[in-house]
Amino acid sequence: MSDIVLYEARGRIGLITLNRPEARNAVNGDVATAMEAAIDQMEDDPAIWVGIITANTEGQERPVFCAGADLKAINSGQAGALATARGGFAGFVYRERKKPVIVAVDGLATAGGCEIVLGSDLVVATTRSSFGLAEVKRNLIAGAGGLFRLPRAIGQAAAMEAILTGEPIPAERAYHLGLVNRLVEPGKAVEEAISLAAKICESAPLAVWASRKVVLASAWADDETLKKMTNSEFAGIMGSDDTKEGLTAFIEKRPPNWQGR
Repeated sequence: MSDIVLYEARGRIGLITLNRPEARNAVNGDVATAMEAAIDQMEDDPAIWVGIITANTEGQERPVFCAGADLKAINSGQAGALATARGGFAGFVYRERKKPVIVAVDGLATAGGCEIVLGSDLVVATTRSSFGLAEVKRNLIAGAGGLFRLPRAIGQAAAMEAILTGEPIPAERAYHLGLVNRLVEPGKAVEEAISLAAKICESAPLAVWASRKVVLASAWADDETLKKMTNSEFAGIMGSDDTKEGLTAFIEKRPPNWQGR
């Protein structure tokens, strides 16, 4: 694994850290490639059930989770390297995966940095964080999902203002608008994200992954499609070892021992 993106397994949790603080964790080709490799490692490891993405902000006077695309890379003709075939921008925003990812933000997440946030499933943020799509200030547009994901997350009116002005949304407002799940003090984002991930890991992983799939599809699919998908996912887990374990544990009045199979 590259030093520009760090990966660490903590029990059932895969911790992924953007590690380019000297460049405000901006995404270049190396970051995109390393991020995709980290997601591969998380998805391929049966012992990992939940992922967390965070960023190293050491030495930054004003912490920046991610400043988005590396404009120097774009200006030098390397824009194509900022996305991968499977993951899209940063090797992540369009990546198909079964495991939920929590993003832990302590600082500014702007442009592509905000799109990484929007590509995640749950958001933990500190009170000094903010979220923005600043592309219009550089005659660009948010091209990695932000133009349709932000309105879904916070509503069209609030999203339209943020997108057309390019001004960031403070963490507390983002929390009240529904973008942020948990709001914590500075320096506590990763700790809280680990706590949230651990709570998710108490649930049956097959059921978590199947439920996540249907919830995400609800953003675009009609009710009939969602009904069929739900029935299919339900049938898929009914014959699993974990379903039998869950029912047995309930009858025996003991905590279940999930195996993810």
